Amino acid sequence: MIYKDYRPVPWWSLAIFLAALPAIGFGVVPFLPDREMMTVLGAFFVIGFLAVIVAVAPLGWAAIPALGLRPANWKYPVFGVLGTLALSIGVSQFGLEPQGMKQVIEIVREPKQLAISLLLLAVLAPLVEELVFRGLLYGWIAGRWNSLAAWLISSLVFAAAHVEPAHVILVLPLGLLFGWLRRRTDSLLPSLFAHILNNGFALLAAVYLPGL
Repeated sequence: MIYKDYRPVPWWSLAIFLAALPAIGFGVVPFLPDREMMTVLGAFFVIGFLAVIVAVAPLGWAAIPALGLRPANWKYPVFGVLGTLALSIGVSQFGLEPQGMKQVIEIVREPKQLAISLLLLAVLAPLVEELVFRGLLYGWIAGRWNSLAAWLISSLVFAAAHVEPAHVILVLPLGLLFGWLRRRTDSLLPSLFAHILNNGFALLAAVYLPGL
């Protein structure tokens, strides 16, 4: 059931986020110790997280419900995890191999890289992506129009943000599932939980089940 006490994200929170993202980036990037992929990805998601914080800070405590950070029935995270695994295995049968994913997998398979990869790509990346696409963006669209538009548009933008066409095709079904969980529960937690498990499973499978 969709909650009736929904508090939308104001347009200016999105504007602040879009302004803060490059501003923080310009302050962080020059101080990176190197330009290795994992360093750049880590910096990118840290910058994104800080930009979200800056964007919702003026809302005070109202930022919590606006971003959908509220409890949800346990069955939805379980359904999200099972659905995510099924979709991930299903789309893998398409035979698409985005170049960016191949590069990440090569790094993850290097000795001593798995732990930092899990932290960045299976925890920080899902957290930031959920806050941005199904927190800020979904919240603004749902408040401006309705939850159906928020589900569809945020899912499409989430997929498009992965840029590489093969990657866009692979993540669109997952984006639709994550968006459905957000709409169905009015909570960010089920999609966040499913997203983290999906990324973690993908990384571990790349290392320990390379033939999957």
